[in-house]
Amino acid sequence: MRTVIFDLDGTLADTSGDLLAAANACFRQMGLGDMLTHPEDAATALRGGRMMLTAGLKRAGCFEDAVVDEYYPVLLEAYRNAIDHHSYLYPGAMEAVEALRVAGYGVGICTNKPEALAEQLMQALGVRDNFASLVGADTLPVRKPDPEPLFEAARRAGGDPGKTILIGDSDTDRNTSAAAGVPSVLVTFGPAGGDMAALKPEALLHRYEDLPGIVARLIG
Repeated sequence: MRTVIFDLDGTLADTSGDLLAAANACFRQMGLGDMLTHPEDAATALRGGRMMLTAGLKRAGCFEDAVVDEYYPVLLEAYRNAIDHHSYLYPGAMEAVEALRVAGYGVGICTNKPEALAEQLMQALGVRDNFASLVGADTLPVRKPDPEPLFEAARRAGGDPGKTILIGDSDTDRNTSAAAGVPSVLVTFGPAGGDMAALKPEALLHRYEDLPGIVARLIG
């Protein structure tokens, strides 16, 4: 079976608001106040918790690796407790997923978000059952851009890893697909969308309505 595997943050959903809120909760505990703002720091949010902590601490002029290590679990807990207050699925995303499923593709998720948090978010958004697989950052011993999580997401969706395509929003996703030897489609409507063309993916996605046709062209 051919499979379409999606990244989560910045691809299926804009999660930057809740991620930034969790980081700012950490900065307030440090006595620094809110160091990150939305939408200015949305792209940083989608690079992960450690990146947000690093950016805020550097902005405050007090960056230390040890502080990032200390507060990363605090950030995860804050995020876990308010994971869907501001997050939303991009327009047309689930309609495109359903069209792909009807057309006979296996559909799954491969994200560098911890698996438990990814599962929690997809359940909270009410769409977990629409995806046959979900592989997170800690599902396997390796994470993207290693190709194995992508292959595993394809296998768990009942597909052939060699007949898959990755829908993403970052250089990590582009590098993953290149390492896997499969096509990538990068979205242009996320916080980092303006940079996607420079990564030279097999296709750019400007709106989800176009995705089924792009997939059919690239993997049949």
